[in-house]
Amino acid sequence: MLRGLVLLKQKEDLQWLEFELLSEIPGLIQGVFLRNGGVSQPPFGTLNVTERFGDVAEAVKENHKRISRALGVPSLFYGNQVHGCELALVKALEKRTPSCDGLVTGQPGLPLMVMHADCQAAIFYDPLHKALAVVHAGWRGLVQNIYKATLQKMGRDFGTLPKDTLVCIAPSLGPNHSEFIHYKKEFPPSFWAFKNETHHFNLWEIARDQLKQCGILSHHIQIAEICTYSNPEHYFSYRRDKVTGRNATVASLL
Repeated sequence: MLRGLVLLKQKEDLQWLEFELLSEIPGLIQGVFLRNGGVSQPPFGTLNVTERFGDVAEAVKENHKRISRALGVPSLFYGNQVHGCELALVKALEKRTPSCDGLVTGQPGLPLMVMHADCQAAIFYDPLHKALAVVHAGWRGLVQNIYKATLQKMGRDFGTLPKDTLVCIAPSLGPNHSEFIHYKKEFPPSFWAFKNETHHFNLWEIARDQLKQCGILSHHIQIAEICTYSNPEHYFSYRRDKVTGRNATVASLL
């Protein structure tokens, strides 16, 4: 299995990571964007940037433009994330913003984006059917097993089989900072094996276990294993800062 194999990229002052597992695939672009090089108002401050915009909406538009320029895509499609288990099939760039935590497409030229701070962001790619999904999974999403739901939807819509699918998970909350003192109410018993004596859970291994239970092969899973809480210079963290901005994970078929 692949662990932590990510490549750092930069264009102008914008930095992002690319997963090594997906980096050599023709017809696929992907990136996990760091907080460096973005713009935002306080208290959602971005490091090393002095530029400020008049309102949050204006800053969001500018950040999206910077991401689009970095990846060489015209625009981005994203949903209204609700920490649920819903997924939307994207057939064209639309003005409509669905309430969902996962986006699925088989169409080239539709860059899919999810935003995250501590939550997991996952890219699913089926190289046989050229199908793609980008998923936001917080602990609530893991409880609802949104990764299983993603594979089921890709199977229904494109014929995707788990054994053929590649899955990469971006930097997210690590086990040293993922304390859940009310875990008996929040987590199913199947998660309890991933807890240490101080009620900290390894959400990375929970995700890996869920994917393998679905039939994803071990060497088709890459988890960055970079903790957002522990790396304030690159990642936003709600657990660390309470009020925070968001990183972005984007993938597109070409």
